[in-house]
Amino acid sequence: MSEPTSTYAAHIFTPPPAPVLSVAPVVLPAPGRPVDLEVRVSAPVTGTGLPVILLSHGQGHSNHLSSLNGYAPLVNYWAAHGFAVIQPTHLSSTTLSLDPTTPGAPMYWRSRAEDMTRILDELDAIEAAVPQLGGRLDRGRVAVAGHSMGGHTAGLLLGARLTDPDGGREVNLAEPRIRAGVLLAAPGRGGDALTGYVAENFAFLRTPDFSRMATPTLVVAGDKDASAHLTVNGPGWHTDPYALAPAPKSLLTLFDAEHGLGGISGYDVAETTDENPERVSAVQQLTWAYLRSELYPGDPAWELAQDALAAKGDPLGRVESK
Repeated sequence: MSEPTSTYAAHIFTPPPAPVLSVAPVVLPAPGRPVDLEVRVSAPVTGTGLPVILLSHGQGHSNHLSSLNGYAPLVNYWAAHGFAVIQPTHLSSTTLSLDPTTPGAPMYWRSRAEDMTRILDELDAIEAAVPQLGGRLDRGRVAVAGHSMGGHTAGLLLGARLTDPDGGREVNLAEPRIRAGVLLAAPGRGGDALTGYVAENFAFLRTPDFSRMATPTLVVAGDKDASAHLTVNGPGWHTDPYALAPAPKSLLTLFDAEHGLGGISGYDVAETTDENPERVSAVQQLTWAYLRSELYPGDPAWELAQDALAAKGDPLGRVESK
């Protein structure tokens, strides 16, 4: 599942994959957090000046996918093609079994974004904890990606705002060190777009504001991802972060894809309702190409990836940009 398919012509715009080094857990002391922050670091075994992707996990039925142990199809691909990928275990992870009365439970929306800022603050400590990584990270080229609830987290770091349901104040958690982002099946607008259950139990989802999410972002959505437990607006809800945010933005709509986007959260996992290795391959390659071109202006990877997608006889999806 993790390797490109020849029908997608990936060889046109991706370098050959390299062996990957993955180390976990790297423990970052986090005073004031209920537990210290544990992360996984994955990177190619060779190379310097590695750009960094912070990856925020979603939620799900499988315990370990919602932690630093999830999303291997994406992590392995990105790392094999030149990125250093850092994955935190957010407080919302079921692997932590925190007391449900812990402040911020159950989704810990603010803490999730703060985890990512903490990681950027502690890159020196991460390099020191992984000797094979020493001096190899490019701190000037940082991106964030997130799936589902992780997409909400990434959106806040990219500049989206919300109204704090506890205090009524606008929350701005934008991270200026992040230069690009990828939102995968992320939540859309609030208000009457939400189901009654979500509006009542997850108040932070009522008030997202994408109008100041100015950082360049690729939004990835499945045209069969109805997410009926979250929204009454159907699959189009997941395109809101594209439609309601200012340029520059791109939208990748995947045909026949549901919330798992073919299986990006892990290999052969039960909650993937639309398992499709070729779709996962397209997500791997297109997200890699987008971030490559955003972090290295002038690099043609994104343009070539779009051409390869459009040239396929039975296209897996379409891209639009603004």
